[in-house]
Amino acid sequence: MIPITLAIPAFIIGVIFLWKGSDTLVQGTSKAAAQLGVSTLVISVLLVGFGTSAPEFAISVGAAYQANSDISLGNIIGSYVANLLLVLGIASIIRPIKIQKRIIKREAPIMLGAIFVLLVASYFGLLDKYHLIGGVIFLVLFALFVYFFICCAKKERDNSKKINTGKTAKNIIFIILGIIGVVAGAWLLIESAVCIADFLGVPAFLIAISMVAVGTSLPELVVSSMASYRGESDIAVGNVLGSNVFNILMILGVAALFIPLNANATESLSHIVIMLILTLFIFPILYTGHRISRAEGVIMLGIYSVFIWYTFFGYQLFF
Repeated sequence: MIPITLAIPAFIIGVIFLWKGSDTLVQGTSKAAAQLGVSTLVISVLLVGFGTSAPEFAISVGAAYQANSDISLGNIIGSYVANLLLVLGIASIIRPIKIQKRIIKREAPIMLGAIFVLLVASYFGLLDKYHLIGGVIFLVLFALFVYFFICCAKKERDNSKKINTGKTAKNIIFIILGIIGVVAGAWLLIESAVCIADFLGVPAFLIAISMVAVGTSLPELVVSSMASYRGESDIAVGNVLGSNVFNILMILGVAALFIPLNANATESLSHIVIMLILTLFIFPILYTGHRISRAEGVIMLGIYSVFIWYTFFGYQLFF
C-alpha cells in the first residue's frame, strides 16, 4: 500500500493515465474494427470488456488468494452496479447512447443470464460449501461465452466494408497501450483510495462495494464516457455489458477456486438480488426508442446514489 502522503499525487497521476489511456483505447478499437470489417460491438464486448475488467480481476482474485472473501465478492457486486448505473448514466448524459437491436436480442440477455446464474449459485451454496464445483461451472460458462462471441465475430466479419485506417499492427498496439494506460491509472486510483479509507478506518466490505468497486470501474467509466463523446455507442455499451459478464463468470469463477466467497450470507444475497432487480430495470430503458437519453441517465445516477446509501445505512434498517 502506498504511504498516505502520496495518496493525493497518486490519485492525480491515475486520472491522467485513465484519460489518455481510454482515448487511445477507443481510437484503436474503432479503427481496428473498421479495418478488419468486424463489428465494434463484438470487439468491445470481448477485447475492451476484458481489458477494463483487469482491475477487478487483480483485486477480487488477489483478495481470494489472501482469503478475504468480503473484498473479493463485494468488489464484483459493487463494480457490476457501478458499471450498469454510474458508467452508462454518465456516458448517456455526455451524449445519448443509441442501442442496437443486437444488444437487446443478444448481449443484454446474456448479462441477465449471468446475474441469474450468480443468484442461483449463491442460494444453493455453489460459491460457498461447494465453491470448487461452482468455480468450475462459472469458468465453463465463461468459455462458452467467449466461444459464442468469437463465432459472432467470424459471422459478422465483412471484408467488403474494410476501411483504410492505418496498419492493423499499429491499431492493435494502440489497443494494448490503451489497456495498459487504463489499468495502470485504475491501480493508482485504487491504491490511493484504499490507503485513504484504511487511514479513516472504514470496514472492508464497505470499502469493497463502494470505493474499491468504483475504483475498479473507472476504466469502464472513462472508456465508455470517451466512446460516448466520440459517438461510438457500440463501444460505450459493449464495454459495460462485456465487463459485467467477465466479472461474474470469469473473475468469480477463478476466485471461487481459492476460497468460499460467503455469497450465501444474508447481506451478500440481498445485494445480489438488488443486482438482478437493477438489471431488469435497465431493460425497459434499452427498449424505449432503442436509446438511453440524458434524462434516463440522470435517473440511473439517482438510483446509484440510493444504492450507495443502502449499502452504508439502509441495510441496518431492514436486517
